[in-house]
Amino acid sequence: MSFAAGDLVTVDFPGAIGIKRRPAVILSSATYHATRPDVIVGLITSQMKGLGATDYLLQDWAQSELRVASAFRSFIVTLPASANIMQIGQLSERDWKAVRACVKTALAELA
Repeated sequence: MSFAAGDLVTVDFPGAIGIKRRPAVILSSATYHATRPDVIVGLITSQMKGLGATDYLLQDWAQSELRVASAFRSFIVTLPASANIMQIGQLSERDWKAVRACVKTALAELA
């Protein structure tokens, strides 16, 4: 299955204390996917405490097929495309634009 930037997926996300199945957003582009055997994702969380300048409270979480109010957190990992990645929805254009801005800020404001 191919994924597009802005797709919401569930993945086995590596964290500070172990691996947990959770939602994530595909951050890698079609250009990246054309030559790489992996996918770059960012964390989606329902934990709203401690959100900073590189995090974003999703406005259209219900339309995106998330079960609860959620936020994007700039916790970014690269996973093999062969990982158990399941698509659940897609971010709205408004949320995707804000997530891209957070990633840009988190990564030293790269273009």
